[in-house]
Amino acid sequence: MRVLVAMSGGVDSSVAAARLVAEGHEVVGATLKLWGGPQSSGCCSVADVDDARRVAQQLGIPHHVFNLTEDFERDVVAPYVAAHAEGRTPNPCIECNRHIKFDRLLERARRLGFDRLATGHHAQVRERDGRLALVRGVDSAKDQSYVLSMLGQSQLGAIMLPVGTMTKTQVRAEAASLGLRTAAKPDSQDVCFIHVGEGREGFFSTRLELHPGEVVDASGARLGAVDAVELVTVGQRRGMPAASTRRYAVAVDVRARRVTVADAARAAVDEVSLVPGSVTWVDRALDDGDETVAQVSAHGRPAPCVVRFGHGAGGTGEPDLGTGEDRQVVSCRFRTPQRPVAPGQTLAFYDAADPDAVRGAGIVAGCRRLG
Repeated sequence: MRVLVAMSGGVDSSVAAARLVAEGHEVVGATLKLWGGPQSSGCCSVADVDDARRVAQQLGIPHHVFNLTEDFERDVVAPYVAAHAEGRTPNPCIECNRHIKFDRLLERARRLGFDRLATGHHAQVRERDGRLALVRGVDSAKDQSYVLSMLGQSQLGAIMLPVGTMTKTQVRAEAASLGLRTAAKPDSQDVCFIHVGEGREGFFSTRLELHPGEVVDASGARLGAVDAVELVTVGQRRGMPAASTRRYAVAVDVRARRVTVADAARAAVDEVSLVPGSVTWVDRALDDGDETVAQVSAHGRPAPCVVRFGHGAGGTGEPDLGTGEDRQVVSCRFRTPQRPVAPGQTLAFYDAADPDAVRGAGIVAGCRRLG
């Protein structure tokens, strides 16, 4: 089988490529050039490209660099900036997977005659009753099924995830036994296009105008200020005015230059609305009233909830979603109160009967608070 391996320059994709070579596949490595600006970490820096190239040499496979900087700017970076300007906080890694790795790169792999595209993600693809399921990786601490939750059957049928059945310790041990230069390389933790030296404020200040804002409580009483309202995320605790109890940002109004905060009890939410049209399904869609398990961050705690169609929360209204196949999930009602979720974040649905299996995902529009 001809397999194109997305080699990020990290240990996971290095071992993924090595395993496929050992299995006898015709393997070619590809590293994506995505960002032309300053960079200190991530998966597409000059150092990462060099590491990927060196590993490919060690494995005796061809290696190519694909320049997708324009696609990355248009589909990941620009929307990320625009969302913050409106008080939303998207997940750029998910959008990169959605638009770049499992769209542009997968399309290129198919066009070049490859049978599969492989990555180093910690997740699994399993066949169940003639259909494909996306399942959590064996290593719960490194599971990446959440950031792949937008994938559907056509994509799952075209990809391979060779390290999903391994723990990170096993991955590093195998890399070391093979003498791969990435064996001890630290994992990337930050947004790849934000340099550690400039931080979020430095990055955004070159792309949009930042404004100071006031911090108020639910009654409108002024409690303090923030340097840049565009940099505040719903659910954020750090940087909020000091108080005897912890306070969370529960609303960000960029136009009004205002951040509303509340203590934990008043910040808790019982329902999350999803942006109509943003929901995708791994396989069969959930039905109205179905029990499911929601996760709103890469390593967030899964929360039991009920899916509702045609209902809104957080002031998003009651859109007419139609009936039948064109209906979209609009809200997720939690069984127990949860911390506030930032608009723009992805909510992933996991199967209630099998919490390791992803059912689908959607983008958060707003929350309904208890307080």
